[in-house]
Amino acid sequence: MAVKKPENLSFEEAINELEGIVSAMEHGELTLEQSLKQFERGIQLANASNQKLQNAEQKVAILMGNDENSTTAPFTESSE
Repeated sequence: MAVKKPENLSFEEAINELEGIVSAMEHGELTLEQSLKQFERGIQLANASNQKLQNAEQKVAILMGNDENSTTAPFTESSE
């Protein structure tokens, strides 16, 4: 199977692949050369995922800007 470019993966696909890379590296299942290749792939996946998140945040900000009564605020998880 051909490996998709990180920017062509969905956010969820990129995160799942990144988790697999981290798991393999944590368990020491890779040679040094494989580890370096996977590290490079992981950086590409993280960058592409970050870009997708920034785009989503920008879209939300634009949509919220269309409503004069709404405001945006940083997301914080509540501990309920």
